[in-house]
Amino acid sequence: MKGRLHSLTTIGLAALLAACIPAWLLTRNASPLPTVKKAATVARVSKVDEKPLQTARQAAALADTHAEQELAEQAARLAGQEVDQDFATAIREAATIPPAANAPLHALAAHIDELKTRVAARQQRIAQLTKEASGNAAAADHLELANAQLALDQDELDDAQQDLAREGGDDRANLERAQQQHQAVRQGALPLGKLSAADPANLREQIAEWFSLGTQQEQVQAARQDADKKADNLTQEHNGLEGKLGAAPVASSGDDSEEDDTATVVAQLRRLSDQRKTMIDLDKRTQLCKQLSAVYQKWLALVADRRRVALHGLVGSLSVILAILLAAALVKDILARALARQANRRRVHQLSLVTRIAVHTAAAILILLVVFGAPTQTPTIIGLAGAGLTVVLKDFIVAFFGWFVLMGRNGVGLGDWVEIDGVGGEVIEVGILRTVLLEMGNWTNTGHPTGRRVSFMNGFAIEGHYFNFSTAGQWLWDELQVTLPPGGDPYQMAEQIRQVVERETEEDAKLAEQDWERVTHQYGTRVFSARPAADLRPSAGGLVVNMRYITRGPLRYEVKSRLFKQIVELMHGAAKEAAV
Repeated sequence: MKGRLHSLTTIGLAALLAACIPAWLLTRNASPLPTVKKAATVARVSKVDEKPLQTARQAAALADTHAEQELAEQAARLAGQEVDQDFATAIREAATIPPAANAPLHALAAHIDELKTRVAARQQRIAQLTKEASGNAAAADHLELANAQLALDQDELDDAQQDLAREGGDDRANLERAQQQHQAVRQGALPLGKLSAADPANLREQIAEWFSLGTQQEQVQAARQDADKKADNLTQEHNGLEGKLGAAPVASSGDDSEEDDTATVVAQLRRLSDQRKTMIDLDKRTQLCKQLSAVYQKWLALVADRRRVALHGLVGSLSVILAILLAAALVKDILARALARQANRRRVHQLSLVTRIAVHTAAAILILLVVFGAPTQTPTIIGLAGAGLTVVLKDFIVAFFGWFVLMGRNGVGLGDWVEIDGVGGEVIEVGILRTVLLEMGNWTNTGHPTGRRVSFMNGFAIEGHYFNFSTAGQWLWDELQVTLPPGGDPYQMAEQIRQVVERETEEDAKLAEQDWERVTHQYGTRVFSARPAADLRPSAGGLVVNMRYITRGPLRYEVKSRLFKQIVELMHGAAKEAAV
């Protein structure tokens, strides 16, 4: 069942990879980005209907290639021209609109007209006095007075015009002030987007660019639709105004003109002229909106090409990921078949586990490189990787440096009898990372191998402690107990047993004292004695002699056997003598 599932996974990956390859081939031929000619510098806008320019400036923030930025500048210039034309039309029409009919505004407008007339009269008076002032002191005084009065009237006129504009009665002044504000804003730089450094090199950047270009495409498309809609509205307005002009009566210029009021005819003709100018402005604005729509259409083509390039890279990255997964599946399958021929099932299991981990790790690293790309912040990545490896490999690092400690003067060597973490045995290997013992049990039964090999990481040499029973001869204290038979002198028997033990271990005791002397002399401590010691104790079965003596670890049982043999012979001889 497991093998069948593995085969289905491999087939599925192969099918997905086969589907991605045609998609990658279809998206590779993206058309090159066209070069856009720069349009002449034209003023931009603010007020009236500033939406075209606002839309153009918002779209400019998305332009992140040279070609798109050139188109963004063109769009901003065309939108600026359209709004400027709208301003010109609105200001001209505002000049022909009379003030509102309500009493306060009407009185304020009449006062303004009166002030304008007064200012014009004083200007004429000043011009006349200027001619008469040369050599005429009286005329010079009158000129100075007239200038002062003119300044006063001009200030009053300005104040009245500001009052009328504040009350909403002077549309032209409001439009001119709005136009000035617009010109001030227009002097600022166009908020173009930041130029993209290069094409996305990994899957994460390709996905981000795909969605970013989708957002940009939607905004540019909305801007183009707004330009088309405004062009249609301006065309309808033009056609409506043209229809009204066609139906309007034209003033006669023949003999019947005497019957018409001359002022009415002049006003009508001026109104018709203004309407004709408005129609011309509408035509210009319509043409500008169409040009603006064409610019947005070119922009859309550029964005579509970039999305095709991003899609091509995205499909390519997905294909690479699928190829990595497929290759990993195939490699695992090949290795599994090769390992299946091995007879040692335990070794097959170990190798299978190792190979799976290795293949999965390699595949994961390659997929991460495809998704996130090669690392760029090398020092930072090296630092983080070093810190991570230090944490993960702490035990291995400590074990490695522990090996140097074990190789030192106070370390351990092959054949030494040691105890590590409560496990005693003979050292059979001191590796770079591990120390291996042949277990011999604890000190009470040392010399009997258990047949087990015990491995320790060398970190115990730094973080823990260990006992080394070996100097030069692997000496240790051993003991034996002998129950004395009833009868006879126990102290004499104990002394004889001590002499037997001392005679048998005399050579070992001398060698042990020499080894210990070298150690104690090095550290300045007192010299130890290796002579046997006897201890006579009472027990339920009689008196017991405890003998402690020095011997070599590997030979302790052999020495003890010889001692027991001699002690038995000694006791047997003593029993014969007592019987006689």
